[in-house]
Formats: sequence, C-alpha cells, structure tokens
Amino acid sequence: MYQSRYEVPRTRLERPSESYLHHVLLRLKHSDPPHFRQYLRVDPHTFDELVARIEDDAVFVNNSDSAHQAPVEEQLAVTLYRFGHDGNAAGLQATADWAGIGKGSVQNYMHRVMTALLRPETQFMQDAVRLPTEDEKEDAKQWVEENSCRAWRGGWCFVDGTLVPLARRPAWYGESYFDRKSRYSLNIQVSVVPVHQRRYMYSPGPTDSEPPQLAHH
Repeated sequence: MYQSRYEVPRTRLERPSESYLHHVLLRLKHSDPPHFRQYLRVDPHTFDELVARIEDDAVFVNNSDSAHQAPVEEQLAVTLYRFGHDGNAAGLQATADWAGIGKGSVQNYMHRVMTALLRPETQFMQDAVRLPTEDEKEDAKQWVEENSCRAWRGGWCFVDGTLVPLARRPAWYGESYFDRKSRYSLNIQVSVVPVHQRRYMYSPGPTDSEPPQLAHH
C-alpha cells in the first residue's frame, strides 16, 4: 500500500490520442477564432497577450529535470475554459476530460495562472482593471453625443451586472451570498466605456450588496 498509495485496484480512464485542448490551441485558434472564443471566452489576440504577461513568472518554473510543467498556453487555456463554464461543464472531471489531463493538474494549472495574474509585480490587475482617464471619458462623452442625443452626453459608461455561481456556501456570512436563483453566488458589476469597448471597473460582492455609484461628469 505504501508503494502504490491505493488500497483497491485502480481503473485507468481511457483518453483520446489528442485532447480537445490541443485541437483548440493548434487548430481553432488559427482557423476558426469564433469557435476558439466559444471555448475560452477570449479571442486569440487577447489570449496571446495574457500569455505574454504571465509566461515569465517564477510560478511556471521548477527545478526538476524529469517533471517539467505543461506550456503556459495550456495552463492558461485550462483556466479560462473552467472559468468560462458553469455547472457540470465546469467540474474537475469534465475539465480534465476536455484537456486530457488529471484532475489534480486542473487545480495546479489554475493556481499557477491566478498566482501569476494577481502577483503585484505582474501589474496585470493595475493595468486591466482601472478607472478611465480623462481623455477616455471625453472620447466616450463625444461618442454618446454623436450617437444618441446631446442631453445624454454626461453618461459616459454602460453598467451591467451578472451573478457568478460559487461551488459551495461561503463559511462566513454565507446567507448573504444566496441569490434569487436559489444558489450561492457573487454579484459582479462591470462598467464599459462605449468607444473603446473596454471594461474599466468591476465591483464583486455578495448578492445583496449595493452596486457602485458611478458619477456622470
């Protein structure tokens, strides 16, 4: 038992010669970008930009000569695939089957990617989630005036919200996360400036939390 770490015989899962993960990265990314986006929720250019921002992070380096990590592209793709799906499709086994890897690898990939993205030295969050500049606000106001009416010029951003389901009830103040769909989730508020089609602000919180107040000026 100490050699195998299992008390009962294991049944190995049959896996295809090529996982759908590789099909997405090697084929759909170049030949069918809309289909690529359907699986990873970003277009190929955005995907490559994300890879460039995190690929040199120390979390993707180990000192083993025999157990090398998977390419950063694959680790990011698995993370985006799971974040972009819900319910059973986002389960560990379903994600592992899609990527042709083990369930433990799914968790390891996601941990590394999020470590790299949230590390202060990466500057990703500071660049990706920020308030618009005064010039960007003015561009948006001009767009609103030209495409709607002059009186609405002060409305320089669009705001919408969505619920992000949680896998389980949070241990602290769990009842605050129970939503109208009878599940536990986070309430995300997103602001988009129309000219650049860029998301500038977000505000996560319990489903009963107040949305952020956005000034028109």
